[in-house]
Amino acid sequence: MGFDKLDVVRKLLAKAERAATPEEAASYTDKALQLVARHGIDAAVLTAADPARDRPRAQRVAVHEPYSAGKARLLAWTAAALGCRAVLHQQRGGRVGAVSVVGFAADRERVELLYTSLLLQAVAQLARLRPPPGESVAAFRRSWLHGFAVQVHRRLVEAESDAAASGPSPDSAPGARTTTTTAVALAERAERVDAAFAAAFPAPEPARGRSLTGSGFGSGAAAGERADLGGTGLGTGLGTGRGTAARRRIGV
Repeated sequence: MGFDKLDVVRKLLAKAERAATPEEAASYTDKALQLVARHGIDAAVLTAADPARDRPRAQRVAVHEPYSAGKARLLAWTAAALGCRAVLHQQRGGRVGAVSVVGFAADRERVELLYTSLLLQAVAQLARLRPPPGESVAAFRRSWLHGFAVQVHRRLVEAESDAAASGPSPDSAPGARTTTTTAVALAERAERVDAAFAAAFPAPEPARGRSLTGSGFGSGAAAGERADLGGTGLGTGLGTGRGTAARRRIGV
């Protein structure tokens, strides 16, 4: 992401953190999210006009305990919403050691920026939460993380869809806008990501399903609805999801 846009995102999120009311904070956060989504559309159109400027690659991201499966879902669903594909590298006992994210550099950067920020937010909130009496802390936190990831994914998909519908920003390459439409650029981008994913993971390991019994899903989803989605405070980074197709893209 360009340093100018990243600087604007940081400033918006800083204002959100200092906002006097939740409504004011949400307004700043939504503007930051729109800018992140806009960057993805501009990058797609520029790459379509000059395919040699970037190509999709695989990047392996380590995931650590505790609750590695929940953290991996958050990363994979963020990647799915932002134009990437992902595969979980699973271990014994339902643990996940890493997630490989396949996508263009601009999208992998967006994924890492957002995931790192979201993970910090989630961990901070989980440290303050307690389950109802008699419920396992671990079960509550796993279900909370799942709800958080689901809601974050929904918000990201909506932001990407809105950005795609409005087309490239006025300051993106004018020539690119006249030679290719946003829809065509995104379709071509998705095809290239799919091809790179198939080459890197011709037979990905099927994801193991896991039953979540905790009661934290609702409060986790509410936290995901409030979460800052702009990578606040980060200076360096790691698709555009298509609704129901997103779950196919993440291998979970």
